[in-house]
Amino acid sequence: MTLVASAGNLLVWIVWIGAAFACLGSGIAVVSFSNPFFSALALIGNLASLAVLYLLLSAEFVAAAQVLVYGGAVMVMFLFVIAYIGPQQESPWAGGPSWQAVGAVLAAGALLIEIIVVVGLKASGGLAHSAQLGHAFGSPAEIGRLFLTDHLLAFEVTSIVLLVAAVGGVILGAHSRREHWGSAGSDALRAESTRPG
Repeated sequence: MTLVASAGNLLVWIVWIGAAFACLGSGIAVVSFSNPFFSALALIGNLASLAVLYLLLSAEFVAAAQVLVYGGAVMVMFLFVIAYIGPQQESPWAGGPSWQAVGAVLAAGALLIEIIVVVGLKASGGLAHSAQLGHAFGSPAEIGRLFLTDHLLAFEVTSIVLLVAAVGGVILGAHSRREHWGSAGSDALRAESTRPG
């Protein structure tokens, strides 16, 4: 019996380490690729590896929501906007570090310090206070009740922000296409007028 339990424990650790490295690798790929389409695909991999980590925490509903909502609906919207605007490739590290790169490094450093503090507190027993959780904690009914009562405003603001992002992407795409076709049309007219005969 203990052999089966230790084999199960080993499998959980292997899956956890694999999902953690997949999460880190795909997160680095999101910000490293110059093509936004590949960055979006790497983000889908990141969301899928996060869903695996949620499953290991016995949060099945959150894992399913992660795959269906973020990996599905939101990423389809991102890919639609990227396809509509066009594959504008930008090198994220061209021209030296910008204020965004410096801010990202500072934010990553602050997050690393937080992780070290939490792990240190947990190891020393400073976080040994266990909360009393009911049987309904984490269930779909409880999460739905919280979304539609205590966190209704945040839930609706999130949907409005996603709608504004989609509309903004369409407007930017229409503007960039108008500029592209306007310059292409003027080039064609210029070539037509300079053609002899």
